[in-house]
Amino acid sequence: SPVDDAVPAGVLRRAAALSHWVVEDAKTARAFLKRVGAVCPLAVPLQSIDIREMPRPPKDGRAAPDDAQWHALLAPALAGADLGVLSEAGLPCVADPGARLVAAAQAAGLTVVPLAGATSLMLALAASGLQGQSFAFAGYLPTEPRERAARIRELEARSRHEGQTQIAIETPYRNAALVAALMDSLQPDTRLSVACGLTLPGGWCRTRTVKQWRQAPPAFDDRRLPAVFLWLAA
Repeated sequence: SPVDDAVPAGVLRRAAALSHWVVEDAKTARAFLKRVGAVCPLAVPLQSIDIREMPRPPKDGRAAPDDAQWHALLAPALAGADLGVLSEAGLPCVADPGARLVAAAQAAGLTVVPLAGATSLMLALAASGLQGQSFAFAGYLPTEPRERAARIRELEARSRHEGQTQIAIETPYRNAALVAALMDSLQPDTRLSVACGLTLPGGWCRTRTVKQWRQAPPAFDDRRLPAVFLWLAA
């Protein structure tokens, strides 16, 4: 979708003014800033913008990035420049990387200003019709079936006891597996909401009881689209 449809004008202007960024992926960040520049002229040419990537999560036995690596990314801000943080989707630090960088900025006494566009968790909650006064984000659930089922039942019990909406996400290609696990593990009268591809063409959000979902399960036609899953026990 056009960048000006998805991001508030004030955020676009702030983004266009920045010449230093810390991002998940430099290539997609440049593509995003190019689209920003088509709406709000960039303060400096795209080729001159300083774009640095966040340290990758540890894999294959590699050590986790230490605090010094995150602190080093703050060099432009410590020198007096404004520094932007950009994640691949959603809002940095909320179900997305960036918390370690912001923690380092807070520890250094820097001013942190959140600039939020569309945030899938809150959009899904707003569209679900479920309890919005008390909710919890559980993040990614276990992928091992037995552990996942146990975690779903644990969260459903908490939802029932506290009247609290539970929210979870999954890697897009596992969306169908997670919704199947939710339909298997949740009680029939629990309300389950599935929001897929919000803000994108064809995006949708539907709330049904688990009993109703079992009769007509949701279809994920595009395995690349992110989804948010919410449930509230009766």
